[in-house]
Amino acid sequence: MRVKWSRNLPSVPSTVTVIKDAAGRYFASFVVETEPVAPAESGQVVGMDLVLGHFAVLSDGTKIDAPRFLRRAEKKLERAQQALSRKAKGSGNRDKARVKVARAHAQVVDARCEFHHQLSTRLIRDNQAVAVEDLAVKGLARTRLAKSVHDAGWSAFVTMLEYKAAKFGRSIHRIGRFEPTSQVCSQCGVKDGPKPLHIRVWECGA
Repeated sequence: MRVKWSRNLPSVPSTVTVIKDAAGRYFASFVVETEPVAPAESGQVVGMDLVLGHFAVLSDGTKIDAPRFLRRAEKKLERAQQALSRKAKGSGNRDKARVKVARAHAQVVDARCEFHHQLSTRLIRDNQAVAVEDLAVKGLARTRLAKSVHDAGWSAFVTMLEYKAAKFGRSIHRIGRFEPTSQVCSQCGVKDGPKPLHIRVWECGA
């Protein structure tokens, strides 16, 4: 296979790796040399709460809707899986049906990955530091909320935040899941005790 690369690449690739995935798609991975990126300084700091009602809620009140790519594709995935189950094992038609199932899943994964990339890039570009709760994703994935947790893909998203922060000189702070952040005054540090869920803003009495 002959692989052509774009002239927009920063340098001539030293190696090129071509892979084929389960959906029958080919991808070329280039290793190139790049110049160090000098990130623009930003005084902004943002906290982020990853929630199931939305994908995330930022400390400035911005609510980021969850695209729910898997939920939206469930019927298509189910039809493809049913068509696969009806094909005789070892037949050419079964192999074609298997590829259709793989492509349907790949479309969900690609859409979710693109969403993660766009959001993580925006957060890292606009903020000098990002604080996010260190969720027990593996534990949540064993509950009745498993499908929603997998659909959100929080672990992959936080991983993107971390490597982009390292690349552009930003900071990522993981907040312990048992840290009582909603009980502590952000100005003086006084712990004011547990709050009911409907309390979103409170005034420090200290």
